[in-house]
Amino acid sequence: MKLDANQRLFGKLALVAVGMFAFGYALVPFYYQVCAAWGVNSLGEVRAEPLNTQVDRTRTITVEFDANAHGLPWRFKPLVNHIDVHPGELATVEYEVVNERGEAITGQAVASYGPQRAAEYFRKMECFCFTEQTLAPGETRRMPVVFVVDPKLPRDVTNIALSYTFFEVASRGGKS
Repeated sequence: MKLDANQRLFGKLALVAVGMFAFGYALVPFYYQVCAAWGVNSLGEVRAEPLNTQVDRTRTITVEFDANAHGLPWRFKPLVNHIDVHPGELATVEYEVVNERGEAITGQAVASYGPQRAAEYFRKMECFCFTEQTLAPGETRRMPVVFVVDPKLPRDVTNIALSYTFFEVASRGGKS
């Protein structure tokens, strides 16, 4: 009688073990189906470029670029005179600056906008104007500006002028 009870217990445990294995085996395709249905964890799929739903493709803004070096022996210019962007679209432009003096000079760029009210809708993510720039004698440097024109820009504004003026920064440490 004891042998029968042990055999029944063994049969039940074996059945549970086989059921657990089958459940684990079936769980993998079930997991992939759930992920595909919900659009999550699709590491194996090649997806298209993420769509920025913030971009207003119904409008185009022309951004014009200008550069000045106030009292500095620097040649400073944008590499393009203008670009067309859609509000909400990330854009990058580059400026080039050359120190024509035989000594290092530190300058700081200040931005101005036209029309002036466009300034509050012009968002810079990266800009050389955020920090002082020190150029070695004869050094040439390309500096990016990464920006977005806010989609909330009033509809009557179709052109924005972005002008940078470099000013020399006085030496902080003094000379000995």
